[in-house]
Amino acid sequence: MKKLIFFPGLFFLVLISRSQDASNLQETGRSFMKQGDYANAIMVFNRAVQQKPNDIGLLKDLTIAYYLQRDFNKALETIKPVLDKEDADVQCFQIAGNIYKSTEDNKEGAKLYTKGLKKFPNSGALYSEYGELLWMKKDYDAIKQWEKGIETDPNYPGNYYNASKYYYFTYDKIWSLIYGEMFMNLESYSPRSAEIKNILLDGYKKLFANADLMKDYDSKKKNEFEKAFLTSMNKQSSIASAGIEPENLVMIRTRFILDWFENNGSKFPMRLFEYQKQLLQAGMFEAYNQWIFGAAANLPSYQTWTQLHQDAYEDFNTFQRGRVFKVPTGQYYQTKF
Repeated sequence: MKKLIFFPGLFFLVLISRSQDASNLQETGRSFMKQGDYANAIMVFNRAVQQKPNDIGLLKDLTIAYYLQRDFNKALETIKPVLDKEDADVQCFQIAGNIYKSTEDNKEGAKLYTKGLKKFPNSGALYSEYGELLWMKKDYDAIKQWEKGIETDPNYPGNYYNASKYYYFTYDKIWSLIYGEMFMNLESYSPRSAEIKNILLDGYKKLFANADLMKDYDSKKKNEFEKAFLTSMNKQSSIASAGIEPENLVMIRTRFILDWFENNGSKFPMRLFEYQKQLLQAGMFEAYNQWIFGAAANLPSYQTWTQLHQDAYEDFNTFQRGRVFKVPTGQYYQTKF
């Protein structure tokens, strides 16, 4: 009888080879995805999964390839078992959520996000996307998800973006402005930021529509931050009588910041207002306001301003792109939902 000879070194070489093969296949599959060749990507990813069937990274890639090919059934079939794994991450739930949104299966999508948020209760991304799912079916409880996301994960921009748009279309005149500008500083240069700039400019026009900003405020809300905000802004109302333009907004917002830190800064710490004060002290506040409101108000005028103030414009842009805007937890003053 012949004896089988076992070579430990050979065994490990085989393992390394198989692992490298799976990694190489994954990179090849991702290259196919970038080219839009999803059929080849799926074929390659499936071969990699045969080697490493429990590799979550591979399974996510395979799911995304099916999703991009619009084979939603196979995409769900691939990702659903992953969601029950101990090491399933936030992205797994995001991928599955996008599939449910695409198939308009809002019921199962809601279950998915509830499950995901139970596992990741501080995920701003999941709150943002759950709110978007609810908004798709015209469920206005979407704002509760976005607000919870802002409270628990204050540096995730998506919730500010969604909440700012939501409040813009309501009677609220405060939170669309605050959340919109917070978003602008968290996600400064994107197509979404251009959209929010228009909302902010029009939002200030809505804010100063009445000479007395407190006239329409619902006193039953008993929100001290909101009252403090409107009280400080109300002192600048006369400046708005000439119309809301970038130049007037610089003056309004400068005086607001000075008044805020004299009367409310210690009571209501707010990273956004601290950043405005920092820019004011650094001589960049005019350029900052032009960056937000200039193009939305009048693009040719904004272009002229940047040409006449080239050094100030370049200094601000260099500073804005080089800094990281971080919001501390606990600076949440919205009325509890």
